[in-house]
Amino acid sequence: MGLTFWLIGMTAVAVIADTMLLPFYPQYFAERFGVTDPEHIGLYTAAICLVAMLALPVWARIVRPGGTLRLLMWTQVAAGALCVACSVVSQLWAFWLLSLGMVACKASYLLIYPYMMEGVAEERHAHTIGLLSIVVHFGHILAAVLGGLVLVYWPLEHAFLLMATGDLVQIIVCAGLILTGKERQPPATEASTQARVSTSPGIHALGLLMLLFYFSEYQIVPFFVEYWQQIAPEHGVQLAAWVYAIPAGVGLLALWFNHRCARGEWARGMSFCLLLGLAGLVLQGSGKPGWVLLGRLLFGWASFQLTVRLDAVIFQHSTPAAYAHDYSKINIYQNIGVLLSYYSAGWLVARTGLSAPFWLAGAGLALTLLLLPLLNTSPRSLSRSTADVLP
Repeated sequence: MGLTFWLIGMTAVAVIADTMLLPFYPQYFAERFGVTDPEHIGLYTAAICLVAMLALPVWARIVRPGGTLRLLMWTQVAAGALCVACSVVSQLWAFWLLSLGMVACKASYLLIYPYMMEGVAEERHAHTIGLLSIVVHFGHILAAVLGGLVLVYWPLEHAFLLMATGDLVQIIVCAGLILTGKERQPPATEASTQARVSTSPGIHALGLLMLLFYFSEYQIVPFFVEYWQQIAPEHGVQLAAWVYAIPAGVGLLALWFNHRCARGEWARGMSFCLLLGLAGLVLQGSGKPGWVLLGRLLFGWASFQLTVRLDAVIFQHSTPAAYAHDYSKINIYQNIGVLLSYYSAGWLVARTGLSAPFWLAGAGLALTLLLLPLLNTSPRSLSRSTADVLP
């Protein structure tokens, strides 16, 4: 088993461990700290994004060429220790401090993505991105189910102990890869030019689209489980977790379609998927369980196709020596979008109700569609960027 296998495995573990509480923070804060204010939940999830956004460029700057695994090993040691501390702390302010420190350390695992792409030939980028996508989608499904199980059957503190277990797995894998000599060493020319890397053309235009898309996609995340329980009160939190995971499951179907149906370009085009995602958001905001389920299906298809295509454009606009640098820039745009999304969702729910985020997310996708021609401002045209990005 090569380096890529282990890096993908680490990504899967990180996704499962780090996102399993994401749709359940309203229930978590209510049960553990007695906090029920939606605006507080929105502020906390926005703070998570802000910390990750600020931390990743720092890790990208201080990591030595070829030393990504060594950095990851020690940051995950710190993250695991902070996870254990979060599981025992009882004061809300201390939980904020410790958990945000944990997020800062965990943000370093995002360096796995550009580190892995450095060793992949350009013609294999689409295949690798598709493989990562299926891993991430499976991870989100398992994370949602695991998070629901924690809320139903275990003490809530165990959630952070499970996160620490994920960190421990990553530490062991990093140490094993280093000891067995599988850590990739950069060419001498790459090491000597590391400090001179500049942002690739087109990255900022792509970043703006990423910001809008991620704002729209994550707007409906923090309060969806609570929303489903409101419109279908006879269903428990575990079933709500499965409904939350529907888009991730549809993503797996979309990946199969991309492999099997080479002529189905229309079904994965950016404009079509933005319209499909908009329709899915409108249906989810209807408040009718049947329409919400259909909306989750449509939104899941659109979300997967758009995520894969936009990610592929990052690496087509960049060069191997600039992957980490450019990806850290894009990650800033993504996290600004998620940060604004989470905070505005909390603010909206506190003032207007649980369905409002769906309408704001729909407006965001509509604006993304209008600004899609921005991708043509880069040296490589949109037709190339989107024609070859899928396996």
